[in-house]
Amino acid sequence: MRTSLVKLATVFLIVAVTLGVSMAQSSDVSEGVGPSFGYLGPLTFGPEATLFAADSQNVFIYALDLSQHVSGGTPGTLSIAALDEKLAALLGTEASNLIVTDLAVYPETGNAFISLMRGRGTGASPVLVRVDGGGDITLIPLDEVPYSRVKLPNPPGEITPLVLQGGREFPIPNYPSNRETEGTLSLFGVQTITDLAYTDGRLYAAGLSNEEFASKLRSIAYPFQTVDEGTSVEIWHAPHNQFETRSPVYTFVPYTIDQEPHLIASYLCTPLVKFPVSSLEPGADVRGETIAEFGSGNRPLDMIVYEKAGEDFLLMSNNRHGVMKVPTSGFGRAPALSEAVPDGETAGVAYQSIESLTGIEQLDLLDAGHALVLARSAQNTLNLEAVPLP
Repeated sequence: MRTSLVKLATVFLIVAVTLGVSMAQSSDVSEGVGPSFGYLGPLTFGPEATLFAADSQNVFIYALDLSQHVSGGTPGTLSIAALDEKLAALLGTEASNLIVTDLAVYPETGNAFISLMRGRGTGASPVLVRVDGGGDITLIPLDEVPYSRVKLPNPPGEITPLVLQGGREFPIPNYPSNRETEGTLSLFGVQTITDLAYTDGRLYAAGLSNEEFASKLRSIAYPFQTVDEGTSVEIWHAPHNQFETRSPVYTFVPYTIDQEPHLIASYLCTPLVKFPVSSLEPGADVRGETIAEFGSGNRPLDMIVYEKAGEDFLLMSNNRHGVMKVPTSGFGRAPALSEAVPDGETAGVAYQSIESLTGIEQLDLLDAGHALVLARSAQNTLNLEAVPLP
């Protein structure tokens, strides 16, 4: 039935394109060909060659139909040294003029899809490439890609103040167009849409809204029909010794704990938090359980879950504390943190630092024995590497 519905939707899309119009399912959902990204950000794959891609500037989420672009290459992904320089040569620019925003492995072929922005400021343009097992880099012609998209309601303002105990406020930029790239505030990055994950017919998205409880987790049914106001989420932030409602989830993964679906999420500085999926009701205010604190002054970048020797592990990259390997076996019984944890100290669920993995900016699961990473070298080049799962 699902396949039939998708085929029917494709027929409607072809008709709409032939007539030169887009088909609106609601005021927040539309379809067409040739997505128009203000800033191509987080990626995740869904069903039937669908790549979900966030527009972090205009606060849309696109479902890109890549059925014409996922086949034909060599299976797997070949490690490529200085990938950024090769991408720059392909695009006729310098590596310093590129911003790589995410990496997603297509599970059916093991090919890598990488999103980036070419250029800086308002003149920057989105780019999507595929890297296959032979090392071929293919530019995906976005202007030919069919899509549906959903606009997220109540997007945040330009600034969301971070309020600490004693009333101290830090004005944190939210958008790619006004983000800080140097100094302390650069740690926060883009906060409009921070991460995506798809499971069981639903797309989950993290980021900020313009509400008082600004941090949001959204659960959106796919195919897109509509989008609700999402769930406001708060956490106990141990280094700050307070509950926080304005810090976004930076990266998360779906994971089942004791037969109950959860989202395992990480925030700045670096709490690890679990949210039951059943709690993510539209309009609800939900407090997650902080089960670990991995160190302050640190931004989580990416995470995956994998199995090794019959056990599950969480692997998370961070901009300051390297790559952490976390056994998931204790997630169900871990007590929630509720006391202060001094800056620089850790608490709760334990982790292992993987010293062999350095400079990891993006990662995804490649196969049962390997992760695919984008790693910054000592020479400041960005390498694409298939690495054994630790």
